[in-house]
Amino acid sequence: MIRSVRPARFIPALAATAMLMVPTIGTAQSASLNVEIDQAQRVQLRGPAGSVIVGNPAIADVTVVDANTLYITGKGFGVTEVVAVDTVGRTVFQSQVVVSDGAGSGRVRIWRGGQSTEMACGASCSATIRGNVGNLPTP
Repeated sequence: MIRSVRPARFIPALAATAMLMVPTIGTAQSASLNVEIDQAQRVQLRGPAGSVIVGNPAIADVTVVDANTLYITGKGFGVTEVVAVDTVGRTVFQSQVVVSDGAGSGRVRIWRGGQSTEMACGASCSATIRGNVGNLPTP
């Protein structure tokens, strides 16, 4: 006895099986990424990136090492977002980036009237390349 197979019955099962077999590119990093100012954090992507978008380039910068590796550098204090998408436009990385001064990092700010100077300190202190940061509000 030969039974005929109705293809319509197997389409939903075939589609579900195909979805399980397709490699997924999930969103990496749902939590925020903390980066100290003038420091870099390495980010390994879950899939190759085709484009990288930085919400505010004055706060963070991204260097693409290869399709799967990014370095995020803190440029200015604040919060921004970095998104990497593949060549089709699927998100392979999305994270809020918080750039801070990194308390206890050997930096001090000296105030003279309304002017402040940022200093980097080790065995001795010297002005950073930011040097005179201008008229910032007094803490």
